[in-house]
Amino acid sequence: MGSFKQNTRETFLGLAETIREKWSDFIQFLEEAWPLLILLLAILMGIWWYADPPPPRHVQMATGSAGGSYELLGKKYAEYFATKGVTLELVPTLGAQENLIRLSDRNDPVQAAFVQAGVEQPKNISGIQSLGSIAYDPIWFFYRGPEVKSNEFQVIAGHSKYFSTRKISVGVEGSGTHSQTSRIIKASGIDRSGLQFVYYPGEKAVKALKNGEIDGAFIVDAVDAPNVLALLNDPELHLATFKRAEAFTKLLPYMHILNVPEGSFSLERNFPDQDLKLIATTTNLLIDDRMHPAIQFLFLEAAREINGKESFFANRGEFPSFKDSLWPESPVAVHYEKNSYPLIAAYFPFWMAEFISRLLFIFLPFCVIAYPVLRALPSYRTKLMYNKINRLYGELKTFEQGLLATFDAAQRDEYLKKLDLLEYQALNIKVSKRLAGDYYTLRTSIDYVRNCLNRGVHPYQFAEGVGSDL
Repeated sequence: MGSFKQNTRETFLGLAETIREKWSDFIQFLEEAWPLLILLLAILMGIWWYADPPPPRHVQMATGSAGGSYELLGKKYAEYFATKGVTLELVPTLGAQENLIRLSDRNDPVQAAFVQAGVEQPKNISGIQSLGSIAYDPIWFFYRGPEVKSNEFQVIAGHSKYFSTRKISVGVEGSGTHSQTSRIIKASGIDRSGLQFVYYPGEKAVKALKNGEIDGAFIVDAVDAPNVLALLNDPELHLATFKRAEAFTKLLPYMHILNVPEGSFSLERNFPDQDLKLIATTTNLLIDDRMHPAIQFLFLEAAREINGKESFFANRGEFPSFKDSLWPESPVAVHYEKNSYPLIAAYFPFWMAEFISRLLFIFLPFCVIAYPVLRALPSYRTKLMYNKINRLYGELKTFEQGLLATFDAAQRDEYLKKLDLLEYQALNIKVSKRLAGDYYTLRTSIDYVRNCLNRGVHPYQFAEGVGSDL
């Protein structure tokens, strides 16, 4: 038994020899199989580019009218996107219906929009999916003048004591405010003939109400929207309660009841001076259904970061959710709701996480294609080597048959040069150890023919009459 030092040395020498052998086989494999590898690489690039193109770095999003909460919310989303290396361009619009039309237009670059649940949908709208609800949008009714009892707002037999004599803004046509107000009025059953409705956008309605040009205004917007805050902070204005809020939520299932405790807007003013009930729709984050999944995940992460916090009306973690989406749900959002964002995103920047995710996405289908091909490579290499050996065998056989037919002793040196060339070609064949026997058999066969030519009696030429008796 050898010493420990000797055994260790022999072990490392054996490992080094094995590594050199494997490396030599690998280099030989690359030299022989490069056309097949190029084909596999082309398949990989095809899958990479066409099946899962990289996400865009610029996205357009429709918000809404100036002064509304959607404008402020859009800016928060744009700031979040900027931290991830994506530019979110905000596109102001007249309201919900314009947002829907632009989203469904396949030639419009807008790919996302804030739209209230329950807005009237234009005809022939398609190609839109929902990433879920992200916030409550209370329906506010502010009015000026003496405080009105809640029962005076109620519609009985098609008439309302308050609305029949007042000038009220119900939002510009096509906006979410106008759509929600129209549904409430329709559900109430009020007779619209003779009503003094005006159709002002949010900012104009606020100014008109504060200046006494109108008596009241419906506004559908978040509690922290500039237009809403301007009215809440005006001590000359009053906020109506929806006494029959439960009835509205039954007639309009996408509506929610929001409770406003006494004094919660201003303890100093004790505003409101009693507990109020508001009804609210929700803001839906809608997208073009062709949006890249990575950008959808980015929107959902922004919604969780921005809208998932506790607010005046919402609990922590309440949004984003599929509370009342009337649009088809995005499969990406459904996956996100069940599994959240891929774990890898917690440890890498957005673009790096997306790159790794795409690699994983193409790795599985690539393996399905590559595995059987790679399994066939050993037999492919073996067949390639066999073909080279057999080709030289064929040349040697043809050469020898030629000697039998036309042997000329004076051409012996030329014959030997031909054999030397065949042997040189055999020496340049790179074969694996499995084919070493065939390789050396070929060289032995070449040497056998050479020996036949070099000996005194040539088997390729018989004396006259010797072969005739056979």
